[in-house]
Amino acid sequence: MTPDDIRRLALSFPEAVEADHHGMPSFRVGGKVFATIHLAHPRMMARLDPEDQHNLSLGHPGVVEPVPGAWGRGGSTFLWYERADEALALLMLGLAWRSRAPGRLSVDPS
Repeated sequence: MTPDDIRRLALSFPEAVEADHHGMPSFRVGGKVFATIHLAHPRMMARLDPEDQHNLSLGHPGVVEPVPGAWGRGGSTFLWYERADEALALLMLGLAWRSRAPGRLSVDPS
């Protein structure tokens, strides 16, 4: 996976938009960030439910991991996208999008 692949997947969700977030691309729905692409490292961050974060981290060691510190305890989760396949990236982005989307968009987009 590449940053362009992550961008394409993130923007495939209803009303997802790209905007700058502290010098890195972020993806938002309803004004809320659901994912970012880090430029200094081959990883993205997705805002997951802590239970999903835990399960995905256990299932994909070395590929999915909590962001260190308080952000990670709140569900912010790294995906090392060069080690991931499209299905995993799409799953994480979908979970993140659903957790941040306004209620009127709460329908499963797939």
